[in-house]
Amino acid sequence: MAKFRRTLLVATAVAAVASAQQQQQPPEDTTQQPEGLHALMLSAGKLYFGTATDVGNHNDEKYQAILAHQGEFGIITPENSQKWEVTEPRRNQFVYTTADTVAEKAQDNGHLLRCHTLTWHSQLPPFVSSGSWNASDLTDILTTHITNVMTHFKGRCYAWDVVNEALEEDGTYRESVFYEVLGDKYIPLSFKIAAQADPEAKLYYNDFNLETSPKKADGAERIVKLVRDAGERIDGVGFQGHLIVGQTPSRRALAALLSRFARLGVEVAWTELDIAHDFSSAASNGSSAANATQLEQQAADYVSVVGACLDEPRCVGVTVWQFTDKYSWVPLAFPGRGEPCLWTATYTKKPAYDAVSKLLREAAANKTGVSTSSAPTLPTPSSISGAAAALSRGGSGGALLSPLLGVVGGLMAMFVL
Repeated sequence: MAKFRRTLLVATAVAAVASAQQQQQPPEDTTQQPEGLHALMLSAGKLYFGTATDVGNHNDEKYQAILAHQGEFGIITPENSQKWEVTEPRRNQFVYTTADTVAEKAQDNGHLLRCHTLTWHSQLPPFVSSGSWNASDLTDILTTHITNVMTHFKGRCYAWDVVNEALEEDGTYRESVFYEVLGDKYIPLSFKIAAQADPEAKLYYNDFNLETSPKKADGAERIVKLVRDAGERIDGVGFQGHLIVGQTPSRRALAALLSRFARLGVEVAWTELDIAHDFSSAASNGSSAANATQLEQQAADYVSVVGACLDEPRCVGVTVWQFTDKYSWVPLAFPGRGEPCLWTATYTKKPAYDAVSKLLREAAANKTGVSTSSAPTLPTPSSISGAAAALSRGGSGGALLSPLLGVVGGLMAMFVL
């Protein structure tokens, strides 16, 4: 009964706030805020189209103007500022300066927040990675970190990447301080701590190359079952989607992969999508800039990935790992690769952007996208409240109001019936 009252109150409040704010806001100037990817994604039946960002981009006015457009993005992920080496650089000394700045940016822009990441072998502070731990001590360290960080951001995160990149390419467990000391038990342990720290946030396992490595995908399925068999909660699997132009699997193959995990009863999402050109390949002839043919192929590859999400009801959305080549991590991490994003370094939309926009527009018009609302995993009440807050700040609020009220109406109807 308490849950019924809370849901009913949240639904009623969201509808009232959204209605009042719509009346107070002046008509949107659509010449200044053109229809964007997030608005189109909602129209196609999904929850969001988002991007990674971080404090290093905050003084770039052109970047911020695109980021702030709610029709373009509905959710943001802190690229680095929530990682362990930043949030707990020394044992029991927690620092949230940069992470709070990103969270506040999300709130100011009316975006949801996708939080990243808790238990990961990389970007650890020396006190964790270089320590000689027994199982009890490392469990205490893990418990303290996850509990403190998640409690600090409690109520602000749609989802957390609880465990990140725990697998090698052959599907075996990656050697890390956590695996060496605790074995594979560190994975369900992390989910147990996370569920206790923030019961409302979606809890994800997140990894790369699941799209291209069958054995690694097998390992990820094993992780979902491992967590479930331990009696712990896992809500989603994140497919990072760091792909290469011309080597991206087909839409059908990607949709089949997403569906494989959806059948396990978890939601799925593309969490770090970028599709880079390989300028070291023979086809590039020594060039470091994409030609028209390569841009067309990149567009087709982006359509395959986003289209796969449209085809799977439990796919909730797509997050790109930065939207402009100007701030992409790819050239630094992989010399010879580059230009992986939807915007150029000078903020021109690429053919890939146009192709994704066309895909989403057609899916909405022809009802070919499979609505996430048909899956049993809906946004939490706090997420719905966050969406209502987004609507109150203008941008594409008018375009987003109908989907929100549809969710509210569905919640009301469940309890009326």
